[in-house]
Amino acid sequence: MNIHNASLTISAVSPAQYPKTDFPEIAFAGRSNVGKSSLINKLLNRKSLARTSSKPGKTATINFYNIDGSIHFVDLPGYGFAQVSKEEKKRWAAMIETYLNSREQLKCTALLVDARHSPTEDDKTMLGWIRERQGFALIFATKCDKIAKTKLTGNLDEVYYALNLEDDDILIPVSGETGMGIDDAWEAIRELCGVE
Repeated sequence: MNIHNASLTISAVSPAQYPKTDFPEIAFAGRSNVGKSSLINKLLNRKSLARTSSKPGKTATINFYNIDGSIHFVDLPGYGFAQVSKEEKKRWAAMIETYLNSREQLKCTALLVDARHSPTEDDKTMLGWIRERQGFALIFATKCDKIAKTKLTGNLDEVYYALNLEDDDILIPVSGETGMGIDDAWEAIRELCGVE
């Protein structure tokens, strides 16, 4: 698989717009501004394929990225503190729920949490859904470059215990800035989605 051959297939808001392909899909879920788009860009070695913003709530659609006709990365709208109306938040929640509950091509949902902070109640709720559907959790702890090396292990321990992770779960510290953990992330994605 040539990861450099990547493109945005569609920005969807309803199942009728989802790609009519049978590629395995991995969804990236997490609160607003946790770094989903930045991680996708780093995984694909692209600067701005996935739109990033310092303002929470930039991703308002479900974005499907085709990687070499082999797999789709699916960037979900963030949840949590996005500065949008309650109605918009409800619409996003319904959009996410519909995708997660109906998409047969979805092989894995990765939960992204900010390694600098303890996981939120929303993170725990999303993790509960992920566990129920796939039986294990794939967690990407983002923004690890913003933590002093002496504190990183302690922060990751806090994430591990706050989310009550188990032996079958996978916790990978990553950075969309420095590339930390990207090889490990790809190894997990390839194995879980069955792609070379």
